[in-house]
Amino acid sequence: MKQYLVLALAITLGFSAVAQKKQLRTAKKALVKGNYEKAEIALDEAEALLGSMEAKYKSKYYLARSIFYSKSGDGQAVDASFSDLKKSIEALEFVTSSSDNDAVKLQKQLLRAHLINTGSSLIDKSDYESSSNYFEVAYNLFPSDTVYLYYAASTSVNAKQFDRSLVLYEKLRTLGFTGIEKKRFATNIETQKKESFDNEMLMNISIKAGTHANPVEELTDSRFPEIIKNIALIYKERGDNDKALEAFAVARADDPESITLLLEEANLHYSMGDILKFKELLELAVQKDPDNAELQYNLGVISSDIGDFENSKKYYLRALEINSDYTNAYINLAALILSQEQTILDQMNSLGSSRADDRKYDQLKEKRNTMFLEAIPYLENAMVTSPKNFNAAKTLSNIYSAVGNSKKYKEYKALADSLKTD
Repeated sequence: MKQYLVLALAITLGFSAVAQKKQLRTAKKALVKGNYEKAEIALDEAEALLGSMEAKYKSKYYLARSIFYSKSGDGQAVDASFSDLKKSIEALEFVTSSSDNDAVKLQKQLLRAHLINTGSSLIDKSDYESSSNYFEVAYNLFPSDTVYLYYAASTSVNAKQFDRSLVLYEKLRTLGFTGIEKKRFATNIETQKKESFDNEMLMNISIKAGTHANPVEELTDSRFPEIIKNIALIYKERGDNDKALEAFAVARADDPESITLLLEEANLHYSMGDILKFKELLELAVQKDPDNAELQYNLGVISSDIGDFENSKKYYLRALEINSDYTNAYINLAALILSQEQTILDQMNSLGSSRADDRKYDQLKEKRNTMFLEAIPYLENAMVTSPKNFNAAKTLSNIYSAVGNSKKYKEYKALADSLKTD
């Protein structure tokens, strides 16, 4: 009796193996023809036999599943939804037979091309969230290609998914990602402009053809400071200023000449209320970029805010020296000068009626007029650079009224009235 049972079991196992092979062959043929409906039926039937399936056949089953999910059965372009792409990649993890290595390699290449092309096309459609997901899956498929993780983080920022971006950027930071690439360039003989080439072979062909000359190889700038900057900005957005400052310290140590990093850290200090540190960093930025009118202007504003009027005036004048059309610098410079008026008026109003007080009063009145006359040219220059500036016109009409120039007063009052909005 036992012999019959053993024989029956052997026949059953043999039948199962035959069925497995048959369903896998059917699935493979259907996939090659792009008949995914038939392939799914065959794979479902094979799946029911997985428990007794030999390792090599399990490997082929999962390879077929991966191809089925990716709809790449003809060995050409992948055509699958995002969720099916993930299933396709997950299936590849169970392909263990060495005889399937070449097929797995091809399948991964097809999946990567689809993920990257789709991710890039979604950027053009401003669908940054989906684009980021595609790039992240591409990285998970090829962890050595960390540039895809960088793309996933960058597009996640564009999608305003800052918590997710932070996770991706911190992973890049841990990996020490720099994104430095070797680029090949050659000069176009006709245009005399330097052009880039995707690979050395194409560059050499162009040089041999006589269209290009002077081949060079250059390394791109590191993306690490940008990554740390974004980490810092996200921490700043979340109100975690200590971690933000720590990140800026790392980024600036890696790229000490970066004006952008310096200004971003300065702005963080400003938002934290540390005006003196903000001013210190702006002054450092000015040393690195002395011909930046905006930096000079901002230093003028900060110096004014902390009562350093002498340096404030110096910075505004330097901004105008760099950019003579800087309207706000003209207006702020005039406002800085006119800020003395209240102090003069308080002194005038505190005087008595003695002859000495009268003389002091006249001196203060003359000082006030001198102050007005000093401010007028800056305001008039502001009107030249910004002819519809109501505040400048209104202030000029008030000044000319105070100094007794009725003609100019009427002129600027009429202009101010015409510019006034309800």
